[in-house]
Order: sequence, then C-alpha cells, then structure tokens
Amino acid sequence: MSGLSIFEAMPGNTFGTLLRLTTFGESHGKAIGGVLDGMPSNLKIDFEKVQKQLDRRRPGQSSITTDRDESDQVQILSGVFEQKTTGGPIGFIIPNKDQRSKDYSKLKDVYRPSHADYTTEAKYGHRDYRGGGRSSARETATRVAAGAIAEQLLPKVKIVSYVKSVGGIRTDIIESPSRSEVDQNLIRCPDQKAAEQMIAFVQELKVKGNSVGGVIECRISGLDAGLGEPVFDKLHADLGKAMLSINAVKGFEIGSGFKASEMLGSEHNDEFIAKGMTATNHSGGVQGGISNGEDIVFRVAFKPVATIKLEQSTVDKDGNSITLKSEGRHDPCVVPRAVPIVEAMAALVLADHYLRQKVNQ
Repeated sequence: MSGLSIFEAMPGNTFGTLLRLTTFGESHGKAIGGVLDGMPSNLKIDFEKVQKQLDRRRPGQSSITTDRDESDQVQILSGVFEQKTTGGPIGFIIPNKDQRSKDYSKLKDVYRPSHADYTTEAKYGHRDYRGGGRSSARETATRVAAGAIAEQLLPKVKIVSYVKSVGGIRTDIIESPSRSEVDQNLIRCPDQKAAEQMIAFVQELKVKGNSVGGVIECRISGLDAGLGEPVFDKLHADLGKAMLSINAVKGFEIGSGFKASEMLGSEHNDEFIAKGMTATNHSGGVQGGISNGEDIVFRVAFKPVATIKLEQSTVDKDGNSITLKSEGRHDPCVVPRAVPIVEAMAALVLADHYLRQKVNQ
C-alpha cells in the first residue's frame, strides 16, 4: 500500500457474478468497450441483433435526440470464432468518431449543475471534463452490446421496454407490445396518440434548449419460476441495482411498486388460480426474491438531462459565482434512447441468474 493515493483507483467498472461485464473508455476518448466474461461456449451469436439494439440506442437517430452522430459499429476482438462463443472473454470496442471536445474546453474549471463534475473531482482529485468522461451516458453503448449478446443465452425469454411517460404525458396501455410496435415512432411509445403528444413536447423543449424526464416500463415474459435468491441477491434487488446504475435514473419500482403502500392485503395479494399462475400480478413476477413464472413488470424513472442551453448559476473550482450557458450536443429527453439500455441491463441480470441457477442444480 506504500505510495498509493486514495485518488489513484476507480473501482466499480464490473457488473455481474458468473456473467461479468467490465466496461472501459470515455465519451471523448478513442473508443469505448467492454469485456463480457462467463458466456458458455458453443453459443451461436447473431450479431445483426446486437447491432440492431445498438442502432436503437445510438445518438443522432432522430429529430428528438442529440445531434452527435455516431454509427456505433461494434467490433468483436475475442471470445467468438465462426460466430460461436469459445467460452473465453468476449472483448469488443465501439469507436468514437464524432467527438467535439472543444465544446467542453470552457468547462474544465466549472461545476455544471446536477452533473458529476464536482463529485468526481472531490473523489479522484482529477476529472476528464470532455463530456463527463466515465460519468457520460456514452458508456451505456457497451452495456447494450453486452446485453444483446447475453440475451441470446435466453431465447425463450422476451424482454420489451417502452416509454410509459414523458413529463406529465403518459400512456396506460396494458397489453405487452413487441419491439417492432415500440419502434413505430420516434419516442418509442406504443400508444400512438400519447406518442404524438410526447414528440411534440420534446421537440418544443429542444428548440427552447430545455429538457424533460420520463418513465420506461419493461415487461419480461417466458421466464421460468426459480430465478433469484431469497436474501441479498433477490432478483428484483439485482434488477433494481442494474437500473439505478444507468445514467439519469432516479427511481425503480416493480409490480405495484409504491402504490402497494396504499393497498390492503386483501387487494394486493396475488391469488393462485393454478400452479404457477395467479389471477393478478401485483408482485411484478417476483415473490420472495425469486421469479414465479408470471411476467416481470417494472418501471424506471429518468430525470431531465442535466445539460440545458439556458443560463444557470454555478461556481468554478475557486468558488467564484458564475453564470453558465452550456454548449455541446445533448438529448432533450433521454428515454427514447434509454429503452434498449433498460432491456440490456435486464438481460445481463437474467442471464447471470440463469447461469447461477444452472450451477445450483
């Protein structure tokens, strides 16, 4: 330990137990990438599916997303031979091609409101001010790539996320949509009437230089009962950690969520109508930390993007009060591009628990 400073390490870059994803890279570096370790051998990987998920997340895809234009073409470096996994670590990179680091040169000594500038500097004594470095949501592209690979370990499981609300505009659809239905409009809400209102609102905010948050709902079907552990590694606890690790996420609820606190036991209990089948699904598909075979349903709340093009008060590193008007390219609402990120993190959790269950059998 001699000679080491507490500022010299950045742990917390690995997610998972048996299936482990380690990510690396910064928003304005040469590339971002990851190592997915623990995938079983001899699994054929459809990389068109992987790229399709990356395309759903990539910046510059529509009039309501950031203007940064990245193709996000994943390059596999190891762990796959003749389209099949070898059992070794799957290494991959996604090159950064449209960085504009000069947009951030004025921010190197400034703490942007509700960003990680101050906290990163306080923890590490040094920070990459170009787009936030490791704190940038650019890192989530690596999660999408890894999640799209992990999802292929569970071919019978269907994971579909969609935009539930943007600001005060929401949909109350109860049917489970397909990904193609979700992708029928720019905002990724399968309710066309609500989607039109959401899109118009986000476009208005983009012109004004402001931002708004929203909620994504994820529905998982086809998962057998028995995944998850009863104490610290509850399935919904691991899903919660996965979702809360996504940039801009401020809340997670499963099943009836916070509404359960307002219900009576006689209202909330999911009565069995057959083995492995309940009349209601207030539990959200998980009971006692273990999947029960019903659809897993959870919601993830995203805050407004912190970078806005309006004047705000802040301070610089010397404590001087200044007025800041941010430049650069940012989403007015993150939820349309966050849909595949939520799906990816759900896939990583489920695949990890699937492998853990196989070991226990």
